Amino acid sequence: MDQFTDVKGLFGCDVFNDSVMQERLPKKVYRELKRTIEEGKDLSPETADVVAHEMKEWAIEKGATHYSHWFQPLTGVTAEKHDAFITAPMENGKVLLSFSGKELIKGEPDASSFPSGGLRATFEARGYTTWDCTSPAFVRHDAAGATLCIPTAFCSYTGEALDQKTPLLRSMQAINTQALRLIRLLGNTTSKKVIPCVGAEQEYFLVDIKHWEQRKDLIYTGRTLFGAMPPKGQEMDDHYLGTIRQRVSAYMREVNEECWKLGVPAKTQHNEAAPGQHELAPIYEPVNLAADHNQMMMRILKKVASRHGLRCLLHEKPFAGVNGSGKHNNWSLSTDDGINLLEPGAAPHDNVQFLLILACILKAVDEHAELLRESAADVGNDNRLGGNEAPPAIISVFVGEQLEDVLEQLYSTGTATRSIGRTKMNTGVDALPDFMKDVTDRNRTSPFAFTGNKFEFRMPGARDSISFCNVVLNTIVADAFREACDVLEASEDIDLAVHDLIKKYVTEHRRIVFSGNGYAPEWPEEAKRRGLPNLPSMVDAIPALTTEKTIRLFESFKVFTKAELESRSEIQYDIYSKVINIEARTMIDMAAKQFIPAAVKYTTVLADSINSVKAAGAFETPVQLELLRRTSDDLKDLNSAMKHLSALVERLPSCREGRERAEFCRTLLVPAMESLRRPVDRLEMIVDKEMWPMPSYGDMIFEV
Repeated sequence: MDQFTDVKGLFGCDVFNDSVMQERLPKKVYRELKRTIEEGKDLSPETADVVAHEMKEWAIEKGATHYSHWFQPLTGVTAEKHDAFITAPMENGKVLLSFSGKELIKGEPDASSFPSGGLRATFEARGYTTWDCTSPAFVRHDAAGATLCIPTAFCSYTGEALDQKTPLLRSMQAINTQALRLIRLLGNTTSKKVIPCVGAEQEYFLVDIKHWEQRKDLIYTGRTLFGAMPPKGQEMDDHYLGTIRQRVSAYMREVNEECWKLGVPAKTQHNEAAPGQHELAPIYEPVNLAADHNQMMMRILKKVASRHGLRCLLHEKPFAGVNGSGKHNNWSLSTDDGINLLEPGAAPHDNVQFLLILACILKAVDEHAELLRESAADVGNDNRLGGNEAPPAIISVFVGEQLEDVLEQLYSTGTATRSIGRTKMNTGVDALPDFMKDVTDRNRTSPFAFTGNKFEFRMPGARDSISFCNVVLNTIVADAFREACDVLEASEDIDLAVHDLIKKYVTEHRRIVFSGNGYAPEWPEEAKRRGLPNLPSMVDAIPALTTEKTIRLFESFKVFTKAELESRSEIQYDIYSKVINIEARTMIDMAAKQFIPAAVKYTTVLADSINSVKAAGAFETPVQLELLRRTSDDLKDLNSAMKHLSALVERLPSCREGRERAEFCRTLLVPAMESLRRPVDRLEMIVDKEMWPMPSYGDMIFEV
């Protein structure tokens, strides 16, 4: 890159976006493709052939030799297989480069090799990827050269969704239909489409690759399973928004450039709260693009880290004792003509459309709190949620001082007549310019917080796809909109019906609104009194996927079938069990091959030292004896805990798959893993650093 990056010239240069399509496609073809993208119209085979040809020619100009259907199976990461553009050799030994509309539209990966939760068996291998033309194709450059990547959905031979993308697109259709119904009833006759938009803030850690290579736990699990806290952690709050170190700045610059090339609107970067932790936040965009771009961003963060001698850790809790990483999902609803339906305006009490939409969202979150909690369920997130660093596992909604005052008026009198206005910020310094402050403070302990003109869902984990939580948000809000529309359409007086409906929803779902400290020890008791669910672990949350209420909800909008929901439940239980099993086996391996030998070596040195002192005629060796006793005691505890954990791991295969195995892992393996960690962490504080077999927390989080 040049010294000064040409951001305008760089942005989207590797994307087959609208401007490229206008330039390269015949006008008739372009118009038909746009109708498909915007209205869901069928695409003719002839048009698909033209689009495929021009896409291939454009990609070859970018250096591409292969194309790939890029999709998002239920593994948590993306998948792809690469096919060259070449066709069968001609008689003269030459080859042609071709790419047909059929190849663009349909691919055929092995569906039985991806998680399916029983939807596919080994002998039922056929699955299909199908082009998602609403998300533009792009050329990715890496060590393999250049590859044309075509975003696709992935389904089984029998039509079930085996991916994250398909349900997301279905949920976008659902909320578009119901939101249009609602705003039509409220007088909007011009907007043609309502689009859920998202900006997903991405948190991550960076460690030096030389430290990563010495840590089996980081290599196998993505997090540290052992490690004593250094003398300093994040107590001084000096890392958050602090000066970015030069090595990290160089990394961030390259990350931005790679994101911008692929049309990912990366905007805000900074140091996060924990040492070694950082954040990258994009600009809002339609949720299907945001989901694709977040997957691209995570890959770029990892790829670029390797070039800088670093490793990017996306685990929710890579280090115990310091903040973990989340992915704040900022969600809003916008029309195709630029109206943000979550914009309250200067006088929210008079904004009937906004108040009705707000009331519907409160209803949706309250009625489906367990399902929304499940949408953020992840093994690593169990170590983060409710730990005074992330929202608690109890779903509540923060609306802010202004809106809470409006809601209070509706509770008490049935009518809102005023809104708290903005006031001038008084800094007490004459030289500083005046400005108007926001009408409310923010609440970082709330899992679902209104932040001006959007809701910030703060629970998802750093590694997770944002697709499922947005599938849930879109669908539960669509359900609330549908019920409201049914009531209003049956009413003879729309204005009165809207007023009554707002009052009804606000009154019935008042319990979900909470503006206090979500970290306070009193909140779980208060939440219990209100009747709000508290699901502390992933295993507790998974059953929400298959309740009768959830099945009815999703089937009514054709977002998921009952079979698709049951399959995802099985996959979630399976993932939990496998992750915990891998972590437990890694701990046993490290304990047996690294920590026990290190501790034995240290005790031998201590014993030799004591014997040397005695041989020299001295009889007082209190320090060495104390260290030897402490080390021996911890070594004994370590060995005992390792044996106990090993015995439990051996029992795991005897558990039935599904919930039984996951419960075994949560109730027995996890506590046993914690018991093994404790003596190891104590030994790390005793054993000579030169003998300790892995880098410490201090080495990793302060040396980048």
